[in-house]
Order: sequence, then C-alpha cells, then structure tokens
Amino acid sequence: MAVIRHSKTTGAKWLKLAALSGTLLASCAVARAETLTGALAKAYENNPSLNVQRAQVRITDENVPRAKGGWRPTITAQGTIGAIALNSRTPNLGRSSDDLFRRSVGIEIQQMIFDSGRTLNNVRASESQVLGARETLRNTEQSVLLEGVIAYMNVLRDTAVYNLQTNNVEVLQEQLRQTKDRFDVGEVTRTDVAQAEAALAAGRAQQSVARANLRASIATYRQVIGVEPKQLGPGISAEKYLPKTLEQAIAIGLRHHPAIAAAQHSVDTAELQVKATEAQLLPDFRVSAGVSQTWDQTISGDRRTNASIIGTLNVPIYEGGVVYAQTRQAKEAAGQARIQVDLIRDQVRQQIIATWSQLEAAKQQITAAQAQVEANQVALEGVREEAKVGQRTTLDVLNAQQALLNSRVELVTAQRDRIVASYGVLSAIGRLTAPTLGLKVATYDPKIHFEQVKDKWIGLDTPSGK
Repeated sequence: MAVIRHSKTTGAKWLKLAALSGTLLASCAVARAETLTGALAKAYENNPSLNVQRAQVRITDENVPRAKGGWRPTITAQGTIGAIALNSRTPNLGRSSDDLFRRSVGIEIQQMIFDSGRTLNNVRASESQVLGARETLRNTEQSVLLEGVIAYMNVLRDTAVYNLQTNNVEVLQEQLRQTKDRFDVGEVTRTDVAQAEAALAAGRAQQSVARANLRASIATYRQVIGVEPKQLGPGISAEKYLPKTLEQAIAIGLRHHPAIAAAQHSVDTAELQVKATEAQLLPDFRVSAGVSQTWDQTISGDRRTNASIIGTLNVPIYEGGVVYAQTRQAKEAAGQARIQVDLIRDQVRQQIIATWSQLEAAKQQITAAQAQVEANQVALEGVREEAKVGQRTTLDVLNAQQALLNSRVELVTAQRDRIVASYGVLSAIGRLTAPTLGLKVATYDPKIHFEQVKDKWIGLDTPSGK
C-alpha cells in the first residue's frame, strides 16, 4: 500500500503532508507496484462469483444435447430368468409334470419420426437459453470488474485517509507539546492546553475509524481480487474509453448492454416454449423394432425367436386440461419476459444517467476540493503566524488544522469517486470488459465448451475430464 512520508517540524510536516496526499490517488506508484489493470486481471481469472457464472453457462450448454435427445433413438436391452415347476392332470391323459428353466433376452429400439415440432422448438429454446446465459456471464464479468475497481480504489483512498489521520495525530501531539511549553512560561492559559488535549483525543478517534475502514477495504479487496493488497499503484480513470456525450452513452448502452441482450434471449426462449408445449396436443408418430430369444417357454427344451417392427401413431384427444393450462402459463411467461426487457432498458438508461452525473460531479468536486485545500493551507499558515504574536488562540490554530485535514480528505475521496464513476459509466454502457481494458488474461470463451457438448451422444465425463 502507498505510504505518505512526513517531515519533523509541525508546520513543514503539515504542508508537506498536504502536498503529497493531494495527489495520492494519481501518483502513489512505487517500484513493482500492483496496477489497477493487474488487479482486475487477477479478479477476472480468480473471482469466485465469476467462476460460478462460467460454470452456470456450462450447465446451460447441456440443455442442448438433452433437447436433441428427442430426435435420437432409445435402445433397451432386457433379460429374464426363472425356474417353473409344472404339474398338471388332464382327463384321459393322466398326470404330467415338467420343470422349466425359462430364460429370455431381447433388445428394442424406438425412434421418434414426427412429433409436431416439439423437439425442434425445445432445441431452439435451449439454444436461446445458452445465448442468454452467455450474456448473463458478460454482465457478471462487468459487475466483478467494477467491484474490483471499487475495492482497489477504496484501499487507496482509505490508505490515504489513514495516513492523513496518523500524521494529524502527530501534528496534534506536537501542538500539545508546544502549548504545554508555552503554558509553563505563562504565554497561554490552561484552557489552551485543554483545547489541544481535546483535539488530540478527537484526532486519535478519527485515526481509529480510518484504521477500521482500511481493514474493511483490505478484506473486501481480498474477497474480490483474490490476493492481499501490498503496494498499489495509481488509479487510472477510464474516461478515454467513454463516448463524448451522454446521448451517445445512452445509445450505446441500449444497443449493447448484456443485461438487455440476455432479457431478449429470454423472450425468444419463452416464445419457443409456448410452441413446444402446444405440440403436446398434436399427433406424434414413432417406430419401434425389437428382437428377442426365449427358452423353455412352454415345454422343456423349446426355443423361440421373435422379431417385430411396429409403427405407433398417437393422437391426443383430451388429457385432463393439463397441457392447456401449461400452454396458457407459457404464454403468460412470454408476456412477462417481454415486459422484463422494457424494465431492464429503463434500468440501463437510469444507470447510465446516474453514473454519468456522478462522474461530472466528481470532476467538479476535485476542482472545488483543490481550491479549498489551497485556501486552507494559506489560512493555516496565517493563523499560525498570527498566533505567534498573540492575535490568534490555540483553538483558532486547531480549527484551521482540522479544516485543512477535512478538505484534504474530501480531495482524496473526490479523486477516488472520479475513477470509480468513470468505470461505472463504462459498465453502464456494457463495455467494461477484459478486451476493452486490455487486461493481460486468457479471455474465457464459452463457445468452446458448447461446441464440445452440443452434439455429444454418449459419455459421462465432462470435457474437463471430471
């Protein structure tokens, strides 16, 4: 993590602290420091939430070969074995008995020939599910990368604030020592000493809060990025990747955001499910063929071979209203999916406008905070000089120091907010991706697994060998 160094004397220490911390988020790089893009690359490769979604895409891929199973034959082998003792008595023939050791083996093949489009629509629906899952993965990638940016910048911000508060405590300790020395020679009153002691106690409390915030940010960084933060380099804004105007940003977001694309694929899936469900009310035709061998079926020692091929036409007449209800339900689900698209479009538009406004506000806050820091620096110098000649009290000096500290914290926070907001806009328009940021990672391609399993007929092992 970045470290702010400070000088020995009270006044010089404060002014140097102000100069260094003001540019902390922009120039805190050290040799071999972790960069923001490097941290995002680690998050892209290791983040559990992202890996969970990648696994979900692979799970969804398997729906395609499952749906294609409706076109493929089913083959069943069957065997029986058993012992039967026969003892019979027939008029004019007398009594007879026989022990049979019945055995049979057979195999049957069934093949669907025509199912009124049920399988075709199931396959198309499952393919739409795959496309939707890929878009959901892309949206998750954006969320994880944005979380990575926030975690990275929070550590930088909270490190800066903690160092500011730590140095503030040192300044207040020096201020208290000087005040006590002046009290000993009668230059100030006991009230001045008490004010300096109170300011030091408040400074230590603020330092404790800053330390707790930093620890929390480090824990979040570890959760999102996957490693502990050590030496973090400067945060870099993503404004170079953004469109020039808000109107352009909205147009890009509505056209390319993965959440909208995922919702549109959900509409396709729902509409195809309607057709697949309706097909259950239509005829289907299948052919079955089989061959079997039996022994000792009626008398000991006999042997029979049976072979058959049968075509079956099923015409549903009435199935209790279940399929009708399922069809109506599927149509309502399709209507819901269409409404969901409009809802997500509105959410994307709102998010773009909100993050764009946050970025603009952060820029203005930085300008205002820089001016405030400069003014407070000048004011603190003036109050110190006036206090030396008795025109200002110890409380005036302490207030001036606190004002400078507050403005410095506001500047650091505004610098952090600008960088986070820039990536927020990039995410809102759907372009916060590894290729856009130039992350040095092997980009995950969900198409590879899909091509491996989409036409697979048999096998228990996954392409990864599990």
